[in-house]
Amino acid sequence: MTTDAPEAQEGAQPPRARGAARLSVRAARGGSALATFRHAGSLRAVFPRVRPGAAVEAVLVNTAGGVTGGDRFSVEAAAEAGAALTLSTQACERAYRAPPGPPGRLSVRLSAEAGARLAWLPQETILYDGAALERRLEIDLAPGARCLMCEPLIFGRAAMGERLTSGMFRDHVTITRDGQPIYRDGVHLSGDIAATLARPGVARGAGAMAALVLVAETAEAALPQVRAHLAETGGASLLAPDVLALRLLAPDGEGLRRALLPILDLLTDDSLPRAWRL
Repeated sequence: MTTDAPEAQEGAQPPRARGAARLSVRAARGGSALATFRHAGSLRAVFPRVRPGAAVEAVLVNTAGGVTGGDRFSVEAAAEAGAALTLSTQACERAYRAPPGPPGRLSVRLSAEAGARLAWLPQETILYDGAALERRLEIDLAPGARCLMCEPLIFGRAAMGERLTSGMFRDHVTITRDGQPIYRDGVHLSGDIAATLARPGVARGAGAMAALVLVAETAEAALPQVRAHLAETGGASLLAPDVLALRLLAPDGEGLRRALLPILDLLTDDSLPRAWRL
């Protein structure tokens, strides 16, 4: 997604891959419609057919096959007043071992106007041993906008016996409403990530985690149902009457998906993007 500084300032070689996608949706008779769309480089977006009246669904595809050091990807998307937009990914994103130099960077900026519905539901990001990845997600909501955000993450390929004994991962999420922050979250892991995750006060050896936020008038009513689906290694609470936040840990990616899918089905009214089922 976008860089914080030009490559020349970082003293690095040009990135292996660049990609950008920008789109917006508007309210239309019978539902929502694409208003603007542009993609470039190694990032593509496809738009599966959905039932009439459903949200416009955009599925992001990284044709570079993953992210490694020096890569730059960006997504900018907006739901205009009264429109509905869901963004997902074709498959799990993979952050590969990075060479010395700047990390891979992914930047996502989303916005929703009054009465709009926005969902950011990428599939899991898998960190490989030696990965170096920085992510930033910024969501700006107008009063009366609804938003569902979920970011699942897998620390190494458990089936391959992989442990993250080296690497770096930085993640920053900010959600604002009417210019005021209503949710902020940050994760910074480096070095022997597996050893850090093994600490009781961090993750007790969990190999996967997910963060989820629902901003909606129905958040308070949804909380008991969400908690009913949660495993013992998950927790959910209200940050405000209309802001629900959830954190979930699991031993591996399979366990994470098994625990997460019922919650996503609940909060999307069984309209989770089809790519999650493939």
